[in-house]
Amino acid sequence: MNCATRSLSLALLICLFATMQSNAQAQLAGFVANPHWNEQVKTIEFSPEVRIQINAPAEEKFVSTWPTSLILYALPNGNTIEQTAGRRMSDGLDWHFNIQHIGAQTRMLREIMPGENIVIVYLEAGGKSWPQWRRKFADSNELIARIVDTLRNELRSFNPKVILTGHSGGGSFVFGFLNGVETIPEYVTHISFLDSNYGYDDSSRHGDKMIEWLRRNTNHVLSVIAYDDRNIVLNGKRVVGPDGGTFRATHRMLTRFRKEIDFTFRQDSTIQRYAGLSNQIEFLIHANPDTLILHTILVEKNGFIHAMTAGSPREKDSGIFFGPSAYDKWIQP
Repeated sequence: MNCATRSLSLALLICLFATMQSNAQAQLAGFVANPHWNEQVKTIEFSPEVRIQINAPAEEKFVSTWPTSLILYALPNGNTIEQTAGRRMSDGLDWHFNIQHIGAQTRMLREIMPGENIVIVYLEAGGKSWPQWRRKFADSNELIARIVDTLRNELRSFNPKVILTGHSGGGSFVFGFLNGVETIPEYVTHISFLDSNYGYDDSSRHGDKMIEWLRRNTNHVLSVIAYDDRNIVLNGKRVVGPDGGTFRATHRMLTRFRKEIDFTFRQDSTIQRYAGLSNQIEFLIHANPDTLILHTILVEKNGFIHAMTAGSPREKDSGIFFGPSAYDKWIQP
C-alpha cells in the first residue's frame, strides 16, 4: 500500500468513526428540549392522578451505545415536580424550590459518571402524597407496576436498568412496587430510601425480597439514609409517634437483615454507617444530637448524589454526605 492509499484509508476511517459517533447520539421521540442544559424532557399524565416528567441528557450527550439508567424518583409529600427539580432562590420564590435540588444533583451525576445515560423521572401523585394516593386506589400496587412498565417502555430500545428511589412519602411508591412482585425483577439494580422507609414491614416480606435480590447479583445495591427523628418537636409537639419515624424503621430493617447478613459499623462525627455484603448494602443514620428536623436536609446536603453512587467507585466523587453542596453550579436559574 503506497502513502497516498494509506492516507486515503486513514481519512475514510476517521470519517466512518465520526459518522458512527454522530449516529450514536439519540434524539428521543416525543421529547422536547428545555432551555436549561438543552435537556430532553417529556411529561406524561398517567391515569389515575399521576403526573410524570422524564428528564434525559441533551441529544448531543445521550449516546445510544452507552448503558442507560432510569432513576424513578417518587416525590416527597407536598412537593411538585418543578419544586423537586429545584431552582436558584430569588425574591418571592416558594421555599420548596430550595429543599431538594434533584435536577442539579442529577446534572452532577451525569458529570461524574461519563459513559452512562442518566435519566431522571419525577413521579408526582395526585394530592402530592404517595401514601394518600395508595390508600385511595385499592389496586395501587398493580398501578405502580404499570407505571414502571410504561416508563421502561419509553426507553425500551436502550434496555434501561431501573433505580427505585424517593424521599419522604415517596418511599410508599417503592414499597408499593415491592408488594406487587413476588421477586424483585433483575432490571432493578438499585433501591434507595432517602429518609423514606416508614412503610418497611417484615410481614409484607420486604426484607425477604430485598435480601434475595441482593444475593442474586453482586451489582444490586441497597442504600438507606435516615436520622434519629424520635424526639424532634414542631410547634411544641412530637413529630413522630412512639412507633413511627425512619430511625425506628431503619432499625427494623437492620434487625431483619442481620439475621442473615453480617454488617460492619463505623461512626464519623454524627454519621453512623452500617455496611454489608461488600458494600452492596449501606445504612447511613445521622445521630442528630441537637434534635433538629433534618428530613429534607439529608437530601439537600448531597444525599441524592451519595445514594446514587453508594457502593460504586464514583462514591468518592459525589461530594461529602451532609457536607457543603457539591452541585451548586448545576442549579437551574
